Amino acid sequence: MSVEETTGDQRLVRVGARDIAVTERGAGEAVMLLHGGGPGASGMSNYARNVDALAQRFRVVVPDLPGYGRSSKVVDQSDPFGDLAAAVRGLLDALDIDGAHLVGNSYGGAAALRLALDRPDRVRRLVLMGPGGIGTTRHAPTPGLKRLLAYYGGEGPTRAKLERFIRDDLVYDGAAVPDEMIEARYQASIDPEVVANPPLRRPAGLRTLLRMDLLRDKRLAQAATPTLVLWGTEDRVNRPSDGRLLAERMPHCDLYLVARTGHWVQWERPDLFNSLTAAFLSPEKQ
Repeated sequence: MSVEETTGDQRLVRVGARDIAVTERGAGEAVMLLHGGGPGASGMSNYARNVDALAQRFRVVVPDLPGYGRSSKVVDQSDPFGDLAAAVRGLLDALDIDGAHLVGNSYGGAAALRLALDRPDRVRRLVLMGPGGIGTTRHAPTPGLKRLLAYYGGEGPTRAKLERFIRDDLVYDGAAVPDEMIEARYQASIDPEVVANPPLRRPAGLRTLLRMDLLRDKRLAQAATPTLVLWGTEDRVNRPSDGRLLAERMPHCDLYLVARTGHWVQWERPDLFNSLTAAFLSPEKQ
């Protein structure tokens, strides 16, 4: 393992050919929080309202996924969810964590679920919030997802495009999002390395498209990982109805629909999210 100390309590951990930026807090069972794939996303920005609460009971590990934040800007676009899952597994190895609970929002939820299918021995429990890759070949993308995938297209990234996505698509109450958050995410989204190689793109070909629809993975029906899915009823990026499809396919999956909430359950409803997640990840303490 190669570690380089960086800003604050974040450090870079060498995983294969990539550096992954990681923040850790707390002690106990390991819980890894995997962020979504929106422009300018990062681990700590996505989970700012959750880390300290969960760190009271767990060892909380918050990476910037490859392509985001301070991590290396390389993602295998032929199988992005598989590549992200491999990066998370490599990070577990580098941190000497045999198995962890995985919490994943959207893009990070798809990565968490893919790792649970590829290496169920490494994943204790799953909490997924509006996960990506669920039924994506069954219907056309939502308008919110179209805007997300088009962010780097056309005239390129702009603050107006990002603000519209965050206020209109990402959350239920757009006025609740501080201007400072939008500005910080915009600045991160225009990193020249990211603009040259955007981490989240439209699938390049039918094979990639089919790989990225995890409902098509036959292993779901035998998945033994206890799973909690939280889905905002007003999610405009990934359809809430896909939550029921996932729950019907996985034998140990509970589904919780969160009223008056969009795609960012952990930020919009932090108290509910923190209490449900802590309880689900510590069943022996209920």
